[in-house]
Amino acid sequence: MASVSVFPERKEGRILPVHGVGQPPFLGMDFSMFSTLTDARIPFSRLHDVGGAFGGGRYVDIPNVFPDFDADPEDPASYDFVFTDRLICALVAAGVEPYYRLGVTIENYAALRAYRIDPPRDFLKWAKICEGIIRHYTEGWAEGYHFTVRYWEIWNEPENGMAGVKPNMMWTGTMEEYFELYRVSVSYLKGRFPHLKFGGYAASGVYNVLPVKPRDEHPYTGTLAEYRISIFKEFLKYLKKYGCPLDFFSWHSYEDRPAYNALYARFVRETLDEYGYKETESHLNEWNGETSARGTVHHAALCAANLCVLQKEKVDAAMFYDARFGVSVYGALYHPLTRKPFPAYYPFLAFGELYRRGTAVRVQTEGEGVFAVAAEGEGKTEVLAVNLGEDGPFRFSAEGRAASLCRILTEE
Repeated sequence: MASVSVFPERKEGRILPVHGVGQPPFLGMDFSMFSTLTDARIPFSRLHDVGGAFGGGRYVDIPNVFPDFDADPEDPASYDFVFTDRLICALVAAGVEPYYRLGVTIENYAALRAYRIDPPRDFLKWAKICEGIIRHYTEGWAEGYHFTVRYWEIWNEPENGMAGVKPNMMWTGTMEEYFELYRVSVSYLKGRFPHLKFGGYAASGVYNVLPVKPRDEHPYTGTLAEYRISIFKEFLKYLKKYGCPLDFFSWHSYEDRPAYNALYARFVRETLDEYGYKETESHLNEWNGETSARGTVHHAALCAANLCVLQKEKVDAAMFYDARFGVSVYGALYHPLTRKPFPAYYPFLAFGELYRRGTAVRVQTEGEGVFAVAAEGEGKTEVLAVNLGEDGPFRFSAEGRAASLCRILTEE
């Protein structure tokens, strides 16, 4: 029988901000759906892929905000903040902290032609352009703002592809060139903004850490996955050699099985620790799974299970990919036509209640595919629980005081 037991008196740290999202739900200048992010107490919205395909957007990406690379990064007139200002102001007004990716939107058809994913011509100048963006949003420069934007990510998935295996849709340069871009940029920016957090590189996945048998059957493993793990380790060796800061390491997973995400989270944490980056935060800032199940209760249950896993594995921050409106299967929190929440939105709403309570408490589960997380605060204990595998009734118990069940999701 599937069961969840909660022990409110046994505190286990804080509820972590793992229910963040990627692209937020907006169309044009209509940000009205940000109220749903407020309701769910979404902690972060990662601003990646909001730039628009084929450079057609106006948001966030370096070429959108700084359209002429030959211009002077010290001159406010060189920047076009108009659209990105509207987006970031709307997020801040909704109580959501922007998580700013410094770089460009993915180019899914880079095999035909790449437009903006080449290495910058001058790495130090690129860093100074980033400095202008950070000054604008955190120091009020160029008629800007004094917002809390703590996390600044240097590029996204530079190891997305491998020669002869898969075209790289994010970076046309070598890995050595990306390492140098990171070193030059983080050294300059951390010196300028020591109170902010810089990191990268939004790794494409660490799937080859699976046990041998499931690895043989897993769609994401193989030569490319092994290459990506090797890049992760080479990156850390390079940083150590040059004494580069790494405030956070970001990585991605499109794993269908929540239990495997636990393995990936442990591997990332253990690898960072092994290379001496014990204080570096681990951010799973793109995750999703079984995207073909978008709009179903089953997909909602998977999302709930992953939130439980991320809390248990002490991932410092996480962002679901993603919360956009659109026909893409990745935009899995809202119906693209009605703009009503899909079932998958509700685990985030429920987790937001736990986040509000603040303090994690011990929870024990029994049964295959049963996941749960519980929180205590303001005189109440609440639990989010999900059953992905066990048949029969769902038994719930709490010791010490009565607990209210904020959400249970089952495959039924």
